[in-house]
Amino acid sequence: MNAVTLSICFCIVIGTFLFWEFVAWFTHKHIMHGFLWTWHKSHHTIHQQVLEKNDWFVVVFSLPSIGLLYYFSLVIYSPYGIAVGVGVFFYGVFYIIFHDVIVHQRIKWRPKKRSSYLQRMINAHYIHHGKHTKEGCEAFGFLIAPKKYAPKQFTYKKERQETQ
Repeated sequence: MNAVTLSICFCIVIGTFLFWEFVAWFTHKHIMHGFLWTWHKSHHTIHQQVLEKNDWFVVVFSLPSIGLLYYFSLVIYSPYGIAVGVGVFFYGVFYIIFHDVIVHQRIKWRPKKRSSYLQRMINAHYIHHGKHTKEGCEAFGFLIAPKKYAPKQFTYKKERQETQ
């Protein structure tokens, strides 16, 4: 693969990753909080189970990446098609790390130092989960963290100092 093709593939991976945020936002707002609320509802309720019906969305969202990687590597080779599949895959990895690990603590780990951007992302997600119904929610995305979700009374650094 030459340098130009590699550069184009890199741009496609980044572009796909960023576009997938729109796909996730749209799906979360209109499908998860719409006709597939029966799956997503489990994610907005307190429970003790390790898995929830909402976890089926991980399976569903992995299918485009698997399909693209399979098709463009084994059926009709295309580095550009593979790059799209890799971009979707990276978004899925980001989702698992951010959503399942950092926010929901399915694995007990959080960065000790958080940027204001990461803290805004976490706050936005907590605000989203403040509602236990499919109506009236906000903050459906994961990458977009508007400043309105920034902590207003304290910074993360001050909060950590006060609790130690």
